[in-house]
Amino acid sequence: MRALQVVTLTGPSDLVVNDVPEPTPGPADVLVEVHRVGVAFPDLLLSRGEYQMKPEPPFSLGVDVAGTVVSAPDGSGFEPGERVAAVGGWGGAQERVAIPAEFTFALPDALSYDEGAALPMNYLTAEFALHERGGLRAGETVLVHGAAGGLGTATIQVAKGMGARVIGVVSSEAKRQTATDAGADEVVLLEGFKDAVKEATGGAGVDLVADIVGGPAFLDSLRCLRRQGRLIVLGFASGLGIPEVKVNRLLLTNTDVRGAAWGEFAMSTPGYMQEQWARLVPMIESGAVRPPVGRLYELEDFGQALVDMDERRALGKLVVRVRD
Repeated sequence: MRALQVVTLTGPSDLVVNDVPEPTPGPADVLVEVHRVGVAFPDLLLSRGEYQMKPEPPFSLGVDVAGTVVSAPDGSGFEPGERVAAVGGWGGAQERVAIPAEFTFALPDALSYDEGAALPMNYLTAEFALHERGGLRAGETVLVHGAAGGLGTATIQVAKGMGARVIGVVSSEAKRQTATDAGADEVVLLEGFKDAVKEATGGAGVDLVADIVGGPAFLDSLRCLRRQGRLIVLGFASGLGIPEVKVNRLLLTNTDVRGAAWGEFAMSTPGYMQEQWARLVPMIESGAVRPPVGRLYELEDFGQALVDMDERRALGKLVVRVRD
């Protein structure tokens, strides 16, 4: 079968499509015929050997997949032919993949394979950040950085599904519409966002900041928080460095900075992903969650998709076609 592989840890330009043996599922695995693969930031890091998990080359990329069940263990709840989405550490960018049933989810009929591949990592990460780490409550206001990207649009939609007001921050006018279409109530530009947020909230500030990009905007994000506000650290997509905070600021303002490492928590907590999925399904059924899919790439162009994501040209979630 075809597989998109890392053979040298030299980045996206050196990815290759190879013929590899089909996987043999373990006793707790679902064997999935892959239709679509979502492009994720860990794929970029894996291609460079910079991720916390370091598989030995050659290995296949691919964190998010959507496809159909070929076989499933008894009692798993999955049947051959069923449409599913799934998530793993890597290995999904190939024609078939074996994934633990615990990390596999029934794909609602309302969603396409493209949308299914855009769901797992980003939306489960967003749900973890807002629900588990952020303690978001209906009626609160959330500020989302990187609001036009895959994780940003997911965070907007999950926050809206939880009953929040959402202000998106984007780096250019060209990205404003993507964040608006994802459901943001207001969208402001990164340049001068602190003052724009203060104006939008009548000077009160926001209850929660979801910071996906890091970099020099971090301090102004803290300044956007109201009393007992929470800033959730989700990543450093800007590439402009990892920010630091003087803890006396947190003391004086009664605010929090919290990390949200979904993968480490979810993959080591049995049953947690299924609990998260159960909370997302009503949001999907209500229409609050509908993943915006950006460009669709062929398997051979996975490397270009990673370059586009790395250079922040992505709008919504980038998806790779494995088969129709």
